[in-house]
Formats: sequence, structure tokens, C-alpha cells
Amino acid sequence: MVIAVDGPAASGKGTIAKALARHFGLPHMDTGLLYRAVALNLFRFGGDPASEFEATRACDLTSISLDDPELRSEIVGSIASRISAYPAVRERLLDRQRNFAGQAGGAVLDGRDIGTVIAPQADVKLFVTASVEVRARRRVAELLSRGMPAHLEDVVIDLKARDARDSSRVTAPLEEAVDAIHLDTSEMDIDAAISAAIDLAEKRLRDSVDKLNPV
Repeated sequence: MVIAVDGPAASGKGTIAKALARHFGLPHMDTGLLYRAVALNLFRFGGDPASEFEATRACDLTSISLDDPELRSEIVGSIASRISAYPAVRERLLDRQRNFAGQAGGAVLDGRDIGTVIAPQADVKLFVTASVEVRARRRVAELLSRGMPAHLEDVVIDLKARDARDSSRVTAPLEEAVDAIHLDTSEMDIDAAISAAIDLAEKRLRDSVDKLNPV
């Protein structure tokens, strides 16, 4: 069983994906961390985010830990949003994501193109979203909890810029798969959002079984 969870930055998709993985006993991959790892690698060796060549070189992640707290910083996130638009970067990370989705027993992946590019055959596809203002407040709270500086106005501007870049890029843009279930978490706390996601996923799975085994 493969579950794809897509959506814009700070929509809650990562937290929801982790909860779905726990609920269904599946491994989880936050694909955004791969792009953040490339961004951090690029940042540390002084590479230019405006250069697709240099960003592609940074795709060698042997020296980067996906547990590095710096991956969650705003500057790394901003660079990741820029370099993720490069076709060569996405191509370098494609097999790693598809292999994870294709492992025996299935998996849960979250990102921006899981249901459309990485795992279009996913059994369940969720598109998780929320208003920019709500997402900005969540991101500020997250950053402050990690001891990182954050200002609401700056985060709103950054999220809007990321949304524009993610949605307008030529390769694998952020878009809702035609068969995805739309989940707006603007008016939900985290527990309600997780509960709704689990209910929607279980219903989609039941419906799929019913189609295969009609009465």
C-alpha cells in the first residue's frame, strides 16, 4: 500500500504523513528533506543557488545527515525551494524516492509531486492545504520552538514566494492529482487534521476494495 501526501509548505502534510505511517505500520519519507539536504550541501560549500550545475553537484548527499537540525532553517528552506525547480536536481533524486515508494509492503511519502510524479499509482492520495496566514503562523511557531528567529510578516512573504515557485516550475510543479482527496486544515488543530486524514484514507481504501469485490 502506497500513500501519497502532497501540499504546499507548512500545510501540515509532514505531520499528517507521519501519523498515517504510524497508523498503517508503514515506513515514511519526507521527500522535502532530500531537497533541503541538497540545499544545505550547496550552502555549506558556498555554491550558487542560481546555478543548476552547482545545485546538481550538491546532490551527492554522502556528507549530509537527514537528522541535521539545520535542514529546518528558513535559509535552507528558501534555497531548497529555488533549486527544486531544476530538472537535473529532480532527476538526480527521482530514483531514490521511487525506490522508497516501491519497496515491499508499501510506504507513505509526502512532498509536492508524490501523487503526480513519484507514485502516480498510489492507493491513497491526499492533497493537504491551508491558508497562507495559517501556514505562516504554524511555521513561526515551529521555528520559535526550535530556538530559531522568525517573524510572521517575513514568513508570509516567503511562503507566497515558495508557492509561486513550486506551482509555476516546468518540471513536476505543485499541483493536486486529479484523483487526490483535498484536505483543508485551516480550521483544524493537529489532532483533528490527523483524524480527518486517517478517516479519508481508510474510506478510500474501503472504496477500492469494494470496487474490486462488488456484491
